[in-house]
Amino acid sequence: MRINEHGPGTPSYGRAGTTEGHERYVDSSVAKGLDVLSELARGTAGGRRHGLAVSVSELARRMGRDRSQLSRALTAMSAEDFVERDEASGAVAPHWRLYTTARELTAHRLRTDGLTALEGMAAETGESCYLGVLVGDTTVTVAERVPPGSRQLGSWIGRPYPAYCSDCGQALLMDADDDEVAAVFSRTDFVRHGPNTPTGLDDFLRRLSLTRERGYSIVDEEAEPGLYSVAVPVRDFTEEVVAAVQVVGPRRRLEPGTREIVATALRWGHHLETVLRGA
Repeated sequence: MRINEHGPGTPSYGRAGTTEGHERYVDSSVAKGLDVLSELARGTAGGRRHGLAVSVSELARRMGRDRSQLSRALTAMSAEDFVERDEASGAVAPHWRLYTTARELTAHRLRTDGLTALEGMAAETGESCYLGVLVGDTTVTVAERVPPGSRQLGSWIGRPYPAYCSDCGQALLMDADDDEVAAVFSRTDFVRHGPNTPTGLDDFLRRLSLTRERGYSIVDEEAEPGLYSVAVPVRDFTEEVVAAVQVVGPRRRLEPGTREIVATALRWGHHLETVLRGA
């Protein structure tokens, strides 16, 4: 961010306090700039879509700031690509580069802090735990923690599986409306992988409705015979589901302890969300 060192309101420093006074001025300007970005981001996360701008007057009203001073600050922030202005209306929004950077950071933290969450889940449950993301109409594992003695052959990292019957497909699609889900599966054949695999879109939507009510998914022999899983969605700073943590294992072993497994998955899922949101 550029700071106008000679404009109105810029403090003049004597020799004795030049460095300390300048640092206070810079700190104050940076803090105010971050407040502006936070308010713009909060407006986006509160139901707005990226790129929907807000007028300077509205932003000043929400922040309790002087409009003219805020406008000057936004001009400086625009010059440094922190915000972007709509040429027609003059309204402002966070610059798209900030979202790109934030998404890259989110992806990185999913793989690092996500592994920490999986380690905690595996230690508490003694079962295999995974972190999955949605890619088209499939889910892909991006991190895993498998306990010693597991009979798993090879790693699931990077391997796709049909989202309509995967361990975390319902959790990843929890916030999508029915039309969005239909679009995801518009070209998908619902092939049977287990005795309880959804037979089609309507069947999947019925199960997804229950998942939405619970806030987590239970996939019982849908992915393959004898397999049982619990998955919890993970949301980022935009309140969008970006991943899901899951506990997977034999039905005979996991099903009796469903309540405890759900509690563990919810707790570690919330932990990962907190990290991704920078709280």
